[in-house]
Amino acid sequence: MNKDRHHHWESVYTEKSDAQLSWHEEDPAASIELADLAGATGESAVIDIGGGTSCFTERLAERGFRDLSVLDLSPAALDRARQRVGPCGARIDWIAADITTWTPPRTYDLWHDRAVFHFLVEPEDRQAYLDRLSRALRPGGHLIMATFCVDGPDRCSGLPVMRYDPDGLGRILGQDFAPVAFRTRMHTTPWGSPQSFQYGLFRKQPF
Repeated sequence: MNKDRHHHWESVYTEKSDAQLSWHEEDPAASIELADLAGATGESAVIDIGGGTSCFTERLAERGFRDLSVLDLSPAALDRARQRVGPCGARIDWIAADITTWTPPRTYDLWHDRAVFHFLVEPEDRQAYLDRLSRALRPGGHLIMATFCVDGPDRCSGLPVMRYDPDGLGRILGQDFAPVAFRTRMHTTPWGSPQSFQYGLFRKQPF
């Protein structure tokens, strides 16, 4: 685990409430729309990468999804999310790990990432992420990835980020991931600043 990265995010989630996090959204509508478009059902195995205190997995649990996992670098974030969701949290697999060093124990039908990949500014970190994505997402499974658009911020939470358009993200993912749909969303931070996001839905080729 990258100790500097771990310390940064543990400090963020220890010191700040959800209302102080620029990326927080109460209604993950764009992610839910793409999960529906991917054909995800209550039987689907779903993992939320960098889920932190995101409401995405909570919304899926409310809809009857039973095989849910949340991975985040920060145990503090996972503890906060577990407390918020209440009793249904006992049915969610909470994974405290760095996505660039994590060893996937199984495969998933849907991999969701809202705003983790764009923090990986070093090529070796991006490749480590992609290696784990390739191993953990089953053939025919779907990837939802949300990053800052090319006109979005170049920093977030005090850290530099990468920005992508659909073609650029597709090139990095490679030919094993076929694009299905893209959405652009203007996210408004809790203090009213606009941030331009792009959401991509990809299908892992079944071969």
